[in-house]
Amino acid sequence: MSDPYSMLGVPRTASEDDIRKAFRKLAKKHHPDLNPGDKAAEAKFKEISQANDLLSDPDKRRRFDAGEIDATGQEMPPRGFYRDQAGAAGAGKYQHAGAHESFVDMGGVFAEMFGDRRGSGRGGGGFDMSGMPLTYTLRVPFLIAARGGKQRVGLPDGRTLDIDVPEGAADGQTLRLKGQGMPGANGAPPGDAYVEIRVEPHAFFEARDNDIHVELPVTITEASLGGKVRVPTVGGPVMLNVPAGSNTGTSLRLKGRGLLDRRSGQRGDQYVKLKLTLPDQPDDKLKEFLEKWEAGRAYDPRKDMEQFT
Repeated sequence: MSDPYSMLGVPRTASEDDIRKAFRKLAKKHHPDLNPGDKAAEAKFKEISQANDLLSDPDKRRRFDAGEIDATGQEMPPRGFYRDQAGAAGAGKYQHAGAHESFVDMGGVFAEMFGDRRGSGRGGGGFDMSGMPLTYTLRVPFLIAARGGKQRVGLPDGRTLDIDVPEGAADGQTLRLKGQGMPGANGAPPGDAYVEIRVEPHAFFEARDNDIHVELPVTITEASLGGKVRVPTVGGPVMLNVPAGSNTGTSLRLKGRGLLDRRSGQRGDQYVKLKLTLPDQPDDKLKEFLEKWEAGRAYDPRKDMEQFT
């Protein structure tokens, strides 16, 4: 991935708010739900999501700026590390180098410290020869995280795992995969793998803690006269009653239609913010009606602003 600042189009001095606004603007433009079948948009969305993951985390941003991690969030190898082309077993980790991954063997380092003891699960002096743990980052679509489901992850050694993402999985949550880390020496048990969940943003759902916020376009008729309208939720569409005389900014609550809080077992709510939307094409009859309706009325929606000007 290229420089995350360039990917989001922000300077290195950008504030957290600047980064958030830049990401949301790009996400709405390139989101796969809004560009079905467009592979270029899908790839772009993944890149800007990864850039946002790094820059929106203060610690990761600091470490990237300091050269401690790369643009994918992976550790930069310390000087003096090497890769054993013979593939000798030992303590190690996978590291990313651009779009490629390689295994960095640290067996030589530990051999010098503890001696090369590979005859049993534990070497002399109590050195544990069990496999080292591995960490991964898994990008999960918003609705899979909300509803739960399976997500496939490819491991650096060529294996693939189908991970059960729990319902209500939160961004930054870590899942432990027992025995899926590095193999141990001479039959010692393998280490565990730890998968950090990164929830991808959605085209119109926005999570705030366990509540869902969504902006819903409504027509002049629906806002003025009221009525029932169809609203998407993470659990499927439902009907919402829009009160007569509603306006842009009116917020309505759908109780229990938010995300599952795995600690309490309770669900959050969904808040629907109405947005009055005119037809895409000019409507002559609507224009004529509004001109007649406006005539002779002293209607000023900005009168409350006069005291500040």
